[in-house]
Amino acid sequence: MKKQLAFSGGAPTVDVSTLPEELFHWPIITQEDEDAALEVIRQNKFSGTDITIKFQDEFALWQGRKHALAFTNGTMALSAAMFAIGLGMGDEIICPTKTYWGSVSQAINFGASAVFCNINDKLSMDPGDLPRCLGEHTKAIVVVHYFGYPADMDAIMAFASKHNLKVIEDVSHAHGALYKGRKVGTFGDVAAMSMMSWKGFAAGELGMLVTDDQHLYERSIAYGHYERNNAKHVTSAELSPYYEIALGGVKGRANQLCTALGRGQLKHFDARVQEIDRAMNYFCDKMEGLPGVYPLRPEKGSGSTMGAWYMPQAVYKPEELSGVSSKTFAEAIRKETNSAFCWEGGNFPLHTHPFFQTFDFYNSGTPSRIQFAHRDVRTLDAALKPSESIYCMTMPWFKKFIPEHIDRLVDAFKNVVDNHEQLLPHNDATAGGRWHGASNDGT
Repeated sequence: MKKQLAFSGGAPTVDVSTLPEELFHWPIITQEDEDAALEVIRQNKFSGTDITIKFQDEFALWQGRKHALAFTNGTMALSAAMFAIGLGMGDEIICPTKTYWGSVSQAINFGASAVFCNINDKLSMDPGDLPRCLGEHTKAIVVVHYFGYPADMDAIMAFASKHNLKVIEDVSHAHGALYKGRKVGTFGDVAAMSMMSWKGFAAGELGMLVTDDQHLYERSIAYGHYERNNAKHVTSAELSPYYEIALGGVKGRANQLCTALGRGQLKHFDARVQEIDRAMNYFCDKMEGLPGVYPLRPEKGSGSTMGAWYMPQAVYKPEELSGVSSKTFAEAIRKETNSAFCWEGGNFPLHTHPFFQTFDFYNSGTPSRIQFAHRDVRTLDAALKPSESIYCMTMPWFKKFIPEHIDRLVDAFKNVVDNHEQLLPHNDATAGGRWHGASNDGT
């Protein structure tokens, strides 16, 4: 349909601010959640462990793993996972280059080197690129279920098994997602995730680690839980001489205000995810056949799902829309919907940040990424150009199935696609992306 786009001075197709708040509002906080939080406040139980341990037990049962351990945030949980598997000086750890920095940046704290793997057209780790990344000192793989899309765990686990590598799953974007009928976070040796305030599973500022391995669980406790690094929780002879002090030199104990919220969120999580899944699949169905914009989701009938659809994405193909860049298209969507939800690029590829090229954490004169390395893994980054040329953008994240309003957002995308030639005079081909989840100005 021919229309003057808001980008070109026309009226928006829809004003998101006029839509029902419940369509996008997240997390859902009930009176029960507020009462649980108030109990923590009134009883000054912020720094205890009783509520946290209950939440851990409930979460482990829900996740389908023997052990769960709460941390202050997801980055801390991933750090504990690295300590648990024995990541150390001179080791290498493979991670997709397109992810949030907290998936692998802390490897430098263990004297290890991050080796970056290309992503595929699903924005996930490309198993076919793993052989290129493998070296004599490769210790582990960090698999990221990026933006909720389950990575190809069959191929990744087969590769890890063949080469005797440990696997850490980063489930920060994919709580409750299934890969061929099985929950992500149950494949690797250990999994860790963020539960920060706008994640799919949102509990304030919180992280969680899960594993079936008793030894890895105890090492994770010892790493950052000084008040639980004792004979009651840690039985390993390897760790017993070091009771009472957190072996990572960090304090990872979760705030019980957050674990109290987590218990309430877990109680209703599956039902809320069903509603999100219904709404998002309806949106994706309506978008099918639209050139250039391909919402990311598993094939129907595959047994794989998107969990809570955290920050849903569409793969963008500029060649199908006269070369209009993802940055310009996303700007047009923001104007056509009078909203800020659509931003382009996901996270910038990590290998392009100076942190992974020149930063000297140890003040030694050598970049920390290769401080203890047996080879300069930075030379492998030249093969990561394919990941820099896969474009994506954020889709609306519906929390309620209200078809008449979802349809209006679909119409906005269709109008921009149908009239994309209006964008060409102002096309900005600058690579889009962010180093973090908020906007570039920190808001």
